[in-house]
Amino acid sequence: MPRTASITRKTAETDIQLSLNLDGTGKVEVSTGVGFFDHMLTHIGKHGLFDLSVTCKGDTHIDAHHTVEDVGICFGKALVQALGDKAGVRRFGDCALPMDETLAQAAVDLSGRPFLVWRADVPLETLGTFSSQLAEEFWRAVSSAGLLTLHVVLHHGRNTHHIVEAIFKACARALRAAVEPDPRATGIPSTKGVL
Repeated sequence: MPRTASITRKTAETDIQLSLNLDGTGKVEVSTGVGFFDHMLTHIGKHGLFDLSVTCKGDTHIDAHHTVEDVGICFGKALVQALGDKAGVRRFGDCALPMDETLAQAAVDLSGRPFLVWRADVPLETLGTFSSQLAEEFWRAVSSAGLLTLHVVLHHGRNTHHIVEAIFKACARALRAAVEPDPRATGIPSTKGVL
């Protein structure tokens, strides 16, 4: 069965349409009105090998917060929808990703239990119209709506662009590993029999 999802979410703050194919080739089409965020979403698709389409019309005249958080909610919901009962997936994934002077690490468990551990002291800086603090807000929303446990650790780094980009790439690679079908596995990867 195709592991795909389509999510539509409309609030007074954002109007979002998102589609996801977990077994894609990294084809990405994104338009959120927040340039740096589009750049990060593109990394999720390319490094996760997900086909990802996102359009968002948000209240960016205020700031980018609602757009970033709500796209995170939609992406998390799409993961849940596309994964179904999670039978046959690896469930766990991790990645330590170097980017020049930066080293970021992400570990994910498709546990059904939303939890984010964020050990990344990201310098406060605005990248285009994207506040660097929004990186944590995005991944918190993904973790919560996606019912997954995510640990993000920044080992070192100085350049804010590099730090945020390394985190997004590491999370994408960790997700790619976790959602990957395990050819040796049958059924739900849990002794409980459900995730």
